[in-house]
Amino acid sequence: MMALELIALWLAAWAGNAWLAKQRFAGVRYIVPALFGVTVLVIWQLAVQSFAISPAILPPPSAIFARAMGSLPVLWGDFVQTFLRGALSGYLIGCMAAVIVAVLIDRNAFLQAGLLPIGNFAAALPIVGVAPIMVMWFGFDWQSKAAVVVIMVFFPMLVNTMAGLRASEAMQRDLMATYSAGYWTSLLKLRLPAAMPFMFNGLKICSTLAPIGAIVAEFFGSPTQGMGFRINAEIGRTGLDMIWATIAVAALAGSGFYGLVALIEKRVTFWHPSQRG
Repeated sequence: MMALELIALWLAAWAGNAWLAKQRFAGVRYIVPALFGVTVLVIWQLAVQSFAISPAILPPPSAIFARAMGSLPVLWGDFVQTFLRGALSGYLIGCMAAVIVAVLIDRNAFLQAGLLPIGNFAAALPIVGVAPIMVMWFGFDWQSKAAVVVIMVFFPMLVNTMAGLRASEAMQRDLMATYSAGYWTSLLKLRLPAAMPFMFNGLKICSTLAPIGAIVAEFFGSPTQGMGFRINAEIGRTGLDMIWATIAVAALAGSGFYGLVALIEKRVTFWHPSQRG
């Protein structure tokens, strides 16, 4: 199959997806991206076969799938090491710490003036520079990867939580004051619920940053497991099929985690205009 035939196939699939996207039947929002993904995989497979591209440069999806199916125990061990131990634990610690610090900053004018500028500075630190330091401090196991993830997710979550705590209107706060509500009552009954859309925005951002931080940290030191370790090891053996399989697992895990956070957001912030429709 030559280039013109591949282009024609792509245009035909594009036109079909464009027509399908305009339909209004149930499930179309899931069918369109699924068909688009299948189209990309089919054209990828046909292009590699038609142009005889070396597997050392770009393996076909069929080879990647076969390698993934033959390496399920290895991929599962890498997933547990990187995602469940490193990324998820760092995500939970970093996000909870950010919410606590945001409440402390909200209570203290000195912290508002002094800590937020430092936080903005620290948020700009390159992860490639921080990861080796965390590995030296916490060792080669998952704890150092969790520490890198904590640094990555802390400041986005802090900024979003601080913005959310300011989201309640002055009239609403005055109404709470007329009920003799103290700071903590007002925080729990008014300000935190009003901050939930902002906090979930931070949680969704951090859900994509956490796996990235854990994988990057594994390039600078890891035991014999982990997605970053696997990619780094297979580069030396030109095992691109295993690298792509690892990338696919990371993408599926990250997308699933993001979808889970978005689903919880829909249940918790059902009252917000962004969740209507």
